[in-house]
Amino acid sequence: MKRIGIYGGSFDPVHYGHLLLAESCREQVPLDEVWWVPARCSPFKRDQQSAAPNDRLTMLELATAGHDAFRVEPIEIEREGVSYTVETLEELSKRHPDYRWFLLMGSDSLAGFPAWRSPDRILELATLVAVTRPGTAASGKPSSSAGSKLDVPHRRIEMPLVGISSTDLRARVAAERSIRYQTPRAVEEYIRQHGLYRASRGDD
Repeated sequence: MKRIGIYGGSFDPVHYGHLLLAESCREQVPLDEVWWVPARCSPFKRDQQSAAPNDRLTMLELATAGHDAFRVEPIEIEREGVSYTVETLEELSKRHPDYRWFLLMGSDSLAGFPAWRSPDRILELATLVAVTRPGTAASGKPSSSAGSKLDVPHRRIEMPLVGISSTDLRARVAAERSIRYQTPRAVEEYIRQHGLYRASRGDD
């Protein structure tokens, strides 16, 4: 049975922190593959994505090229409307009933997990894998704002702390500052050639 990590998000733009998280999970869980699933429209970031869905998809393809265990899955880009993880997992489970799914996320996302659509169903479909990020701790307990005091069952993965965010990259591009060594060179060039992020619109 293949063990597949699902890594969703806006990836606006993808950066080395994202790549290190995916590779850390692939190695430590371990996983056969990591499927990157860029959201067409995140339910928590409606109207806040700066780059168009196809641009974010292309940047992911550029960033992951050459890694045999990384795959970019356009299922949410192709689906109209808001991108809900539970719908994605339902569809992928129908397509690949023999695969075992692991949902990759940062500890900040884990804290808000009870506020996601159908969290109980997500837990039936996939094992949560939480990775520590700078300034957070993967405690497994949702924040009080999530409306729940129950622990969220998950696997914990550790990775080196990388203080890079998509918010900062967009701001740097808008201010005409360098983003070299924070995202793959091919992504950096794509941003430059297509004039992305000329005006910053703040959300990671």
